[in-house]
Amino acid sequence: MMMQRTTRLQGKKRQKTPWSAYLYVFPMVVLMGVFIYYPIFVNFYYTLYNFSAFSLSHTFVGLGNIRLLLSDPVIATALRNNIFYCLISIGFQVLLALGLAFILEEPLYRRFSTVFRTTYFIPVLISMTIVAMLFMQILSPRGLLNSFLSLFGGKVRTGWLGRSSSAIFCAIFMSQWHSMGYTTMLFIVDIQKIPTELLEAAEIDGANRIQRFLKIVVPLVREMFFVVMVTTVSGAFLVFNDVYVLTRGGPGNSSTTLAVYMYDMAFTQDRMGYASTIAILMFVICVILALTQRRLLRTGKG
Repeated sequence: MMMQRTTRLQGKKRQKTPWSAYLYVFPMVVLMGVFIYYPIFVNFYYTLYNFSAFSLSHTFVGLGNIRLLLSDPVIATALRNNIFYCLISIGFQVLLALGLAFILEEPLYRRFSTVFRTTYFIPVLISMTIVAMLFMQILSPRGLLNSFLSLFGGKVRTGWLGRSSSAIFCAIFMSQWHSMGYTTMLFIVDIQKIPTELLEAAEIDGANRIQRFLKIVVPLVREMFFVVMVTTVSGAFLVFNDVYVLTRGGPGNSSTTLAVYMYDMAFTQDRMGYASTIAILMFVICVILALTQRRLLRTGKG
């Protein structure tokens, strides 16, 4: 009998949810509905039409925009560039940033870690427009990079941003320089939460730095690793500012990305229906990649 009464009391307590809790959540639900879910739904609707931004009439084309998307060679180029951007970003902003964070938290380097943290994080605070102007000077035919390479013999006058084979990689490496400090700081914060007793015990047992990194640090920062992976991969397929400010997708369309091409379709060529189709492609790619990473890493559930 006592057990039944306790169960009933617990059930009644669970059913009593104060209305104030819903009032706190309601504004955020409204904001997300208006600025996130409604635009996504409208974008799916717009893919069925061709229209101008200032036109009141929409021309129904059905799956015409999707068929055009599948046959557009610029989409293939943009998707390839986004994949390059994603793979290099994983190498620098995730793997290298994690290794760098571990090194900065090692007792041997801890006395200098504050200086290095500040040095690595300063680029994050600089506007992307200013960073792009800086890299234009570095990568110009008479810029710092060519001047440095000429020290090793020969006169180098390569316009790195003017070559279709190198323009996208210039934008990618500029982005790594600008953003790597941020992910490094995220990993440093998570590594600092690891009990020092674990690392000291492993060192006493004879584990070297690499073994401590792989066996202790990597498993314990798995949640942060998942967050950084999702944001980095999604950001690689949504990247716009870095490429647009530095190269504007040129020369030709050799360094364009999906976001830059979407912007060009929407605000340069005024093809809003096709731009909405590209936006949906980016949305689908990001959702699939996020779900795949969650499944593979087996984390992000808590």
